[in-house]
Amino acid sequence: MTQEPEQAVEDADAREQDAYALQPRNVAAILFAVDTGEREKLIELMEPLHPADIADLLEQINAFDRMRLIKLYGKEFDGDILSELDESIREEVIRTLHPEVLADAVRELESDDVVDLLEDLDEAQQEAILEVLEDSDRVAVEQSLTYPEYSAGRLMQREVVMAPEHWNVGEAIDYLRSTDDLPEQFYHVVLVDPKLRPIGNVGLGRLMASRREVLLRSLISETFHVFPVTRPEGEVAYAFNQYHLISAPVVDESERLVGVITIDDAMSVLDEEHEEDILRLAGVGEESRLSDGTVETVRQRLPWLAVNLATAVLASLVIAQFEDVLATVVALAVLMPIVASMGGNAGTQALTVAVRSLATKDLTSSNVWRIILRELSVGLINGVCFAVVMGALALLWFGSPVLGGVIGVAMIINLVIAGLAGIGVPVVLERFGVDPALASGTFVTTVTDVVGFFAFLGLASAVLL
Repeated sequence: MTQEPEQAVEDADAREQDAYALQPRNVAAILFAVDTGEREKLIELMEPLHPADIADLLEQINAFDRMRLIKLYGKEFDGDILSELDESIREEVIRTLHPEVLADAVRELESDDVVDLLEDLDEAQQEAILEVLEDSDRVAVEQSLTYPEYSAGRLMQREVVMAPEHWNVGEAIDYLRSTDDLPEQFYHVVLVDPKLRPIGNVGLGRLMASRREVLLRSLISETFHVFPVTRPEGEVAYAFNQYHLISAPVVDESERLVGVITIDDAMSVLDEEHEEDILRLAGVGEESRLSDGTVETVRQRLPWLAVNLATAVLASLVIAQFEDVLATVVALAVLMPIVASMGGNAGTQALTVAVRSLATKDLTSSNVWRIILRELSVGLINGVCFAVVMGALALLWFGSPVLGGVIGVAMIINLVIAGLAGIGVPVVLERFGVDPALASGTFVTTVTDVVGFFAFLGLASAVLL
């Protein structure tokens, strides 16, 4: 029986997506090899996996299986696995590794990966890892650790390919071919003046496509950015994304070249910031992970649930002011949650857009009023649309055109306020130096609940009593 073309395409797409995921059958086979102690079989199963997949595997299994797998895998453990591991279990894995295996794994890493590894470890573990590094590597890593946390100095790698500004293509190529300790991946040759100050980047593509006698300075890339070691890594990542950078040199206070930041590290920062924003908006803590234990998860979530409880009590106090109308018109209790729910959803929509736009610097003081006006207009139009729907529903359900009019007007008011709050609250919080992703959701929900209940019940009191 022949397969329909559409079905064949869907199956092919499914297989392609599965190719980028750790398959459950592979996990089961690996754990079976661990259970039976078959080291050769384990190595055979692990060999095709990318270090990121192995890190995912270690994060998905329980602590007991993780310890047994690491010990059985032994010296095959790759250093790149450590850099891919989630911070929440990285320390545990390092404690499990045999000292010789850990030493070999760490020596394989670039300096920026070693710095990232050390940042989250206690002092004793940091010293244990530093001791296994070559003297030159240890000095470079220790120097990087002196820079502020979340700065360009922590993000950069110390392995830099540089060349004097007076060299030509032939001299550069001869140098690259004769050097044994080039970085595993690099994208530019950084041109420096006699004081080791960077003056430009030469891309490898232009370098290899040019004749030997061509001067390197004539091949300098048009887009060139230099970052001080103290520049916050968030600003560095934004610049990489905004100006489509692939790599950029980092300089010290004397403007001397001390390292280079590459696109993979910059994009990792962006991914981490996006993840933090999502977790903060949900109120589950910016470091919440699936591998966290029960106590840790409770500790992260409980404070924000307490805040939500306080805001819920505030909304209930508003409802309590209208006990008489609720007792007289029971239908209000049925319809009341609809107004608040619609306002909350509309506010969350505007809030999500605002927080993301602030993070990417798309929402600024120059366009904030235009965006606020747009959200007010969107709230008004949506409010009118749903006012008609809910008015008709209330009329059919309860046979009261007045009640339909009340909920319709309340719906318009709340959706307009929701749009205003969704944009206004994060903008105001950022102006006062508060992370909008951390606190905006609570404020917006409170505003829409209070305004929704007050508008609906207040109008009902005025019209129906």
